[in-house]
Amino acid sequence: MKCEELLTYLSDYIDQNLDEELTEEAQNHLATCQNCRVVLDTTQQTIFLYRKQGTRNIPAGRRQRLFKQLETAFLEKIA
Repeated sequence: MKCEELLTYLSDYIDQNLDEELTEEAQNHLATCQNCRVVLDTTQQTIFLYRKQGTRNIPAGRRQRLFKQLETAFLEKIA
């Protein structure tokens, strides 16, 4: 497996959704590729930190302004 291929499967690898053959190929590649290990570790840490933060609510007024800005940008884009 090459780096590009590992990146294609990275999300499924982290979620343990790869079949045994692809999992083994990914593990073999990670054993020899420092760059991909860094990408894997960084991605896993990012997921962990995101989950640790929990859900945040946007105040109603701010949410309405945000949706209005998105709507305006969208309408300008399609015009």
